[in-house]
Amino acid sequence: MPPRRTGITYWTMAAIARSIVLVLFKREWAGAHHIPADGGFIVAVNHNSYIDPVAYGHFQYSAGRPPRFFAKEGLFKGAFGRLMRAMKHIPVARGGAGALAALDAAATAVRAGEGVVFYPEGTLTRDPEMWPMTGKTGIARVALATGCPVIPVAQWGANLLMPPYGKMGRLFPRKTHHVLAGPPIDLSRFEGREPTPELWREVTDEIMTTIASLLSEIRELPAPIAPDVQRTTADPKDVQASTA
Repeated sequence: MPPRRTGITYWTMAAIARSIVLVLFKREWAGAHHIPADGGFIVAVNHNSYIDPVAYGHFQYSAGRPPRFFAKEGLFKGAFGRLMRAMKHIPVARGGAGALAALDAAATAVRAGEGVVFYPEGTLTRDPEMWPMTGKTGIARVALATGCPVIPVAQWGANLLMPPYGKMGRLFPRKTHHVLAGPPIDLSRFEGREPTPELWREVTDEIMTTIASLLSEIRELPAPIAPDVQRTTADPKDVQASTA
């Protein structure tokens, strides 16, 4: 994308990120045609490595839509934080008024036509088999409030180079970064219902189940159906925003 579409800061950082991804990974990417060509949308993607935002970000950027990450506020400090804000990423605090303000900012960005990336788990997966965990419900709140498409994405491979909470492994031979984007999730059956924690939980579980199914295709393994993903009720306190 030319700088006029993203701003010179984003364009420069994207060029640097692209170089990093090309050095670190071979790529097997599929489903980029599901990224909307225009209009606002949400991407819901699993999180299994500290470096997977760079790799996934290159995927969406290459599809012609600059990703605006919904990211924890700790990343928005100092010089790096100024870059994050210049690139229009969205800081989110955990819980309380800060989380609600972040959700409002995400909804505003979607309505303005941006592609906002959520990591619904809110953190790196702690699942011992590296499957997605139960998601936080912030993504459901924004999806229902805006009525925007929700694009499910599974990724795998960055974790083989840098496991969750682990150290960087050997760079060579290069690992393969897999991305599989699916079609927009059909959330029509949730439309018109009263926005409650129970509804947000149902929608979030639908999103996480879809991501797990895509990851199952990549890994060629059956995705486990965790009891907490099957829940149809929610803790009324489960209203905090999803974080990266």
